Amino acid sequence: RHDFVMRQINLHNRVLTSDLVQLLNVSEDTIRRDLQEMSDDNLLYKVHGGALSKSYHSTFDDSTVYAKDAKIAIAKKAIPLIKDGMVILSGGGTTIIELVKQLPENLSTTFFTISPLVAVELAKYPNIEVILIGGLFSKNSQITYGGHVISQLAEIKVDLCLMGTSALHATDGLTDTDWEINQLKKAMFSASKKVAILCISEKLNISLRLKVADLENINYLVTELEPNDNQLQTYVVNGLKLL
Repeated sequence: RHDFVMRQINLHNRVLTSDLVQLLNVSEDTIRRDLQEMSDDNLLYKVHGGALSKSYHSTFDDSTVYAKDAKIAIAKKAIPLIKDGMVILSGGGTTIIELVKQLPENLSTTFFTISPLVAVELAKYPNIEVILIGGLFSKNSQITYGGHVISQLAEIKVDLCLMGTSALHATDGLTDTDWEINQLKKAMFSASKKVAILCISEKLNISLRLKVADLENINYLVTELEPNDNQLQTYVVNGLKLL
């Protein structure tokens, strides 16, 4: 069970006790004990209602980033989508952080972001204007969210949105578990002319309970796999380019 919990934590950066009860078909008390034991072993942060990834919720230490090689490969593939003069909107997460680290040194763009950590990385580039969209701060996802953020997103239209994901499914599309984050991601779609989803292959073929968008609403799917990989063939739909 502990191995399963760690995989869920690594994939989604957080887990809910209620989800683990259903996935493992065990009692809530059992899950609570498991999470407490793993917290005592310094494997995760136990919080009310679940647990958080220890590596994700520290300092994005390079040595502890899950699937780092895959995320670097994804970042390198996504870089050509970003051109001088574009206005970009970015989410948060370790894959987005890796992408920002790979940007050309003299890139001249404007970045809106909901992630303070992404904003700090972007600030290292002299020709990138950085606009941090402020609001409530999610300790779980380390991004801003809420009605104030959504109202600000409604006032902009960007060329490209760069978004990580918790889960992507060929039939169910882009999904999440958190209602507030779900509404935020929908607003990000609405604010963007095009959307690129950055997704390690382990998050493919997973469906969570809240729908964000259909595949048809996504313009680019960037994974560490080759576009003709068998795992990606069910994601071939009109308007979606596999990178």
